[in-house]
Amino acid sequence: MVANSGKFAVVLLSGGLDSMVAGGLAREAGYRVLALSIDYNQRHRLELRAAGRVAAALNAISHIVLPLDLTAFGGSALTADIAVPKGGVGPGIPVTYVPARNTIFLSLTLGLAEVAGANDVFIGVNALDYSGYPDCRPEFIDAFQKMAALATKAGVEGHPIRINAPLQHMSKADIVREAHRLGLDAGLSWSCYDPTPDGKHCGQCDSCRLRSKGFMEAGLPDPTVYAVKP
Repeated sequence: MVANSGKFAVVLLSGGLDSMVAGGLAREAGYRVLALSIDYNQRHRLELRAAGRVAAALNAISHIVLPLDLTAFGGSALTADIAVPKGGVGPGIPVTYVPARNTIFLSLTLGLAEVAGANDVFIGVNALDYSGYPDCRPEFIDAFQKMAALATKAGVEGHPIRINAPLQHMSKADIVREAHRLGLDAGLSWSCYDPTPDGKHCGQCDSCRLRSKGFMEAGLPDPTVYAVKP
């Protein structure tokens, strides 16, 4: 990644480990971070609180939390009264998939980048250890990059905004190691889809299982407090 001293990038920050590492890599490359989190009325607020902690840890020059109530659409265990699966990561697309979420969120991020004059956007998607969401695949990022060049003033004028997805081909263990290498406190991040009433990771949803597996395979201590050990 080419260093970009004096410039900044918009980082789509969910509060999770992946977006934290994506932001850390942006900062390491010399970008100042403008963080954007989407309050889509997800099942809990812990994710957004984590996003605030992570933005502070990244020394973000600004952290915008944009309200966008996707419960009006429903269709996902994260935005409707649908039980979060607890049986382990399986084949197919799980009900925790939020329809077109990354397409919607990246579009908003792209708009912010254009207004702010940022040449780069960072998103923490990865396509190895994940729940099988279609909008985490490299093909999706490549297609969105082409669309961004066509759909924006910046693209038409010959300097399209770059969509950086530096974790695309990393395993969760790789991501855990990157967090450690970057000096980021993984305990600031949040992964659980269905936390307990006392604010613990449930330990049974897909996201908790993948998080725990990453720390285990990386051989690094997991700072996460789980209600049930994955």
